[in-house]
Amino acid sequence: MLPVVFGHTARAAGLAAGYLADLWWADPQRAHPVAAFGTAAAALEKRTYADSRAAGVAHTAALLGGLAALGAAAEKAAARRGPVWTFAVTAVSTWVVLGGTSLARTGAQMADRLGSADVDGARTLLPSLCGRDPAALDADGLARAALESVAENTSDAQVAPILWGAVAGVPGLLVYRGANTLDAMIGHHSPRYERFGWAAARFDDAVNYVGARATGLCAVAVSGAPGATWRAWRRDAKKHPSPNAGVAEASFAGALGVQLGGPTQYAHRLEMRPPLGDGPPPRVDDLRRAVRLSRGVQALATVAAVSVAARTGRRASLRRSAA
Repeated sequence: MLPVVFGHTARAAGLAAGYLADLWWADPQRAHPVAAFGTAAAALEKRTYADSRAAGVAHTAALLGGLAALGAAAEKAAARRGPVWTFAVTAVSTWVVLGGTSLARTGAQMADRLGSADVDGARTLLPSLCGRDPAALDADGLARAALESVAENTSDAQVAPILWGAVAGVPGLLVYRGANTLDAMIGHHSPRYERFGWAAARFDDAVNYVGARATGLCAVAVSGAPGATWRAWRRDAKKHPSPNAGVAEASFAGALGVQLGGPTQYAHRLEMRPPLGDGPPPRVDDLRRAVRLSRGVQALATVAAVSVAARTGRRASLRRSAA
């Protein structure tokens, strides 16, 4: 009986094990597959780059299609060997793809450096969280940038990928992380990537749509201030230039009782972001609270994803039995 039950829930068990592995070990420290994908993407770009959307579509499709094929082949091979292999392949893929623990640890390190008035150290650490120009930021600006990045990446690094793992297995995990990596590489506004990176940016928006809103719902559930979290999300998220980051950032702003937004300096441009939430600008203690909130959201989203995967596995098994 146990092997049969485990076979129905191997994907769910693998997702849970991958999440626990991320909690214990964070990201792999050596030969990270995401870094290898980035290297391959950069090498392919030398051959495929042209200042056009069509070239960007072909580049993005080739890379993500390759990941989908790799994930499907790995999952199919594991399924032929039995549920223990499905569990193992899912667990390893989940561990490799998730980045929630590294995000929380980096946010905590940023808070520690700001708390000890090590502004230069905080500036050095900021690129690990986001692509803003740290030289343009004082201590308060660094705290705000870090908090906004913790909020947005709670969805990108944890909630969205584990939900994709629940509904699409290993291919969903790999394609999601590849899309997110490509968006970070080429999906931004710059003279080189305005057109070539368009497809990567739009695809990333699409695969993050549900994850961002799940992040908002989880924040409502675990924040301790559900009304304020919900109001900030519903009122302010649409003001943000990103259809997904706005949900996560507005929800965190409402949950923490702070106001995010304002001048945002990137390497190639200055953006004037609209205000999100009510209250004072965030300080170091607010960043610490944001890290705790992020961990709570990550945990609740994982429980939901594991539940979805378990129910899907049982339904698929019943359909096969009936046939």
